[in-house]
This record gives sequence, structure tokens and C-alpha cells, in this order.
Amino acid sequence: MAFGIKREELLAWKSSVGRGEIAFLTHYWVDERFPGCKTVTKVGCADIEKLIEWGTQYELKSEWIDMKKDYPHFDLFGEYEQIIMNSEGRLTQLQRFKPIKKREAL
Repeated sequence: MAFGIKREELLAWKSSVGRGEIAFLTHYWVDERFPGCKTVTKVGCADIEKLIEWGTQYELKSEWIDMKKDYPHFDLFGEYEQIIMNSEGRLTQLQRFKPIKKREAL
């Protein structure tokens, strides 16, 4: 499940991906298969060769590209997400998503 972003952010990411740009979108993410991971960053680009080339610098394998729908992308989470976002100068985008505190029961 994805949450914590505005519709405009998602549409801007899709537009950038569609134009063949390397585009980043970070959002909250909950998946029981990856405990401890609270965010995911999607790094997408409609130009698959460009996306593969970008991923190569971070040792991301082309078979890790999520090819579902019209927005091919890598999903970055955990340590890889932190390292890559730092290297890309996008840590503020990631830091925007601080861990969500659980509400106390009423």
C-alpha cells in the first residue's frame, strides 16, 4: 500500500517517466515481506536502456525493473534506498517521510 504523497506528485512523476527522464518518487510503504521498511522510492524511466544504465552504477540488475503498467521503475527500499538517495542528492526527499507513530487506543 502506498500513501503520503499528493496526486500532483504522482502525476508529475508519471509525466517525467513518460518523457524518458530518470524520475524519483518516494512514499510511505507497508509490506509485511519487508519488515522495518517504511518507505520506498520508485526510480522510473520509460527509456528502458537509460534506466538500466542508471541502475548499473548502483549495481541494480535489469531483472529488478518492475515492468508492470506503463511506468518501468526500480523499487528502492532499506539500505539501498538510503545510499542511493544520498548519492543522488535527494536525501531531503527521503527524510520527508519520518516513521509514522502509532496512535494510542482511545
